[in-house]
Amino acid sequence: MESIETLRRTPAWSIAAPLLALALLAAKYAHVLDLDSPAVKIFASGLLVAVVFAAVRHAQAVAAKIGEPYGALVLALAVTCIEAGLIVSLMVADPARNAALARDSLFAVVMIVLNGLIGACLVIGDLRYRRVEFRLEGTTGALVTLATLAVLTLVEPNVTDTAPGPHFSMPQLVMVASAALVLYLVFVFVQSVRHPLDFLSEADGLEPHQVDRSALSWPRTFANFGLLTFSLAAVVLLAKSLTPALEAMVLAAGLPPAVIGVCVATLVLLPEVISALFAANRNETQTSLNLAIGSALASIGLTIPVVAVASFLLGAPLVLGLDRLNTSLLLLTLFVSTVTLGIGRATLLQGAVHLTIFFVFIGFTVFP
Repeated sequence: MESIETLRRTPAWSIAAPLLALALLAAKYAHVLDLDSPAVKIFASGLLVAVVFAAVRHAQAVAAKIGEPYGALVLALAVTCIEAGLIVSLMVADPARNAALARDSLFAVVMIVLNGLIGACLVIGDLRYRRVEFRLEGTTGALVTLATLAVLTLVEPNVTDTAPGPHFSMPQLVMVASAALVLYLVFVFVQSVRHPLDFLSEADGLEPHQVDRSALSWPRTFANFGLLTFSLAAVVLLAKSLTPALEAMVLAAGLPPAVIGVCVATLVLLPEVISALFAANRNETQTSLNLAIGSALASIGLTIPVVAVASFLLGAPLVLGLDRLNTSLLLLTLFVSTVTLGIGRATLLQGAVHLTIFFVFIGFTVFP
């Protein structure tokens, strides 16, 4: 979360980006502008990234005003709207071809967070400060929650009897989606209300940081909420317009469809990744871990229920179970993460191990 002084200001770019994106989309639907032009695609892609950052920036401002645990939910819902909106829009466009997109993007989120991001944060922390420490209570609790959600949603579909293959039956999907939502809400309650000290480093002192919410006016908060709504709409609509070009590029290059899931996950996680890396560079490892694992928890805990509802309403197939290769990578990741985060400190070696698994994940995604 940014400082209260920063959140009191609304930077011009965070207003201009979503409005420009909506203007671009209006020009496209009015047939004034051809979005298929290579130059326009490049501009629109850069604008899409800017709008994602704008959405997170406005969500942070709203969250700071309303406080916890509702603030954490606003941030999580903003990220989920982006990810779920992209997945559902692609499911609507081609239900059969994109049946596994939710699985691919959620698996990519877990691998990017637990291997790429945490590995990079540990390497940065060790190289700069030679000592990387974090709180066991909160970190292991978050990891256990993430492991449970990942296995329930990405592994269990392969071993159930009612529906063959990597699918849940409808009652099973309802059960797992409900369990994922409830477990995520319990995590938010524990982190924000019940045991917030477990998620603070020793350097943060004995009391959680208190934000002077009175410094943020309600008119400004409502303005931020409106801009957040515009930003989320712009992200989903712009990404939907650009996705056919991305799919065509992936298929033309002879790459597997799972690459599209990695691209979706990368776009959704980009603001959190940058924030976590900057925190690691400031020797705030606990903050990095909170951002990393928290974003993955929100991604699974909230996206699965949304995608499940969309699958039911659209009558679209939903493939969630991983194949044997990715299942083994997931289990290896969870085992290594448990060892790494289970002692309260880590070194360059653990970071290198996580980055190695991430490198192999990317390699197997491109060359399965």
